[in-house]
Amino acid sequence: MNTNNDSKNYTFIADSSAEDERLDVFLTDQFDSLSRSYIQKLTKEGHILVNGSIKKCGYSLRENDEIKLVIPASVTPSIEPENIPLDILFEDEDLLVVNKPKGMVVHPAAGHYSGTLVNAVMYHCKDSLSGINGIMRPGIVHRIDRDTSGSLIICKNDFAHNSIATQLKEHSAKRVYKGIVTGHLKDSDGIVDAPIGRDANDRKKMCVNPRSGLSKNAVTHYHVEEILNGYDYASFRLETGRTHQIRVHMASLNHPLLGDVVYGSSKDLYHTEGQVLHAEVIGFVHPRSNEYMEFTAPLPGYFIKLLERLK
Repeated sequence: MNTNNDSKNYTFIADSSAEDERLDVFLTDQFDSLSRSYIQKLTKEGHILVNGSIKKCGYSLRENDEIKLVIPASVTPSIEPENIPLDILFEDEDLLVVNKPKGMVVHPAAGHYSGTLVNAVMYHCKDSLSGINGIMRPGIVHRIDRDTSGSLIICKNDFAHNSIATQLKEHSAKRVYKGIVTGHLKDSDGIVDAPIGRDANDRKKMCVNPRSGLSKNAVTHYHVEEILNGYDYASFRLETGRTHQIRVHMASLNHPLLGDVVYGSSKDLYHTEGQVLHAEVIGFVHPRSNEYMEFTAPLPGYFIKLLERLK
């Protein structure tokens, strides 16, 4: 464990606009990086005082209340290499392209410090991983959701990392996904051009045109590959790469991805354990050879069986 000995102290004075607002809601709105659940945890642990006293998370604020918040020193867990099998699509001295299985978290985070893709690549690559994104994300230049399977680039050095990161930023890298959406799309081919930002009502979700105004442009091209019984099998080509982009854009059309309990139905009718989405194709210019390379991750078995079932 690595510990940061510097705790952080904050003081807020509630104004008239905060009258009757919940304590945890008020504090969550003061920070972009702190979740409401974390604020509630700090409250229960006595790190938040109102007028010098500990209050419950649901305490209703009054004008001129003084709120003091202490964020304890952070503890960074040690991330250990783990001998987890990798489905490798390509590897050389600069890059590793893998087919990430559904259900695997890409990099360690709270609640997931083992069994992640990072744990696996640390074992496979030893010390040959880029360090630009820090000790929690060695080699990671982009990511896909835990329940999304498919192709992912791992960078073995900073030279490769900078090159791939630039291509992703400039939207020159090719990324094609396959997924199953609920219902039938109005057009067999279409473009969703709608900015995406964090949902003001649920900080764990994204949405199109958020009220906060903190949105980024997002463009998704879609094509219906096959019409199924009550669903469409579709491909998606990303121009941009925003968090949950395909999931949010399809939900905005009222055709959320099958199995997406966050943006669609809360019922997992086909026991897919998350959205039916697969990062099939990744294409990019190799950092060292300057040659265009493209790799295809085959559809996972559950996806193929589901397609047969829905025909």
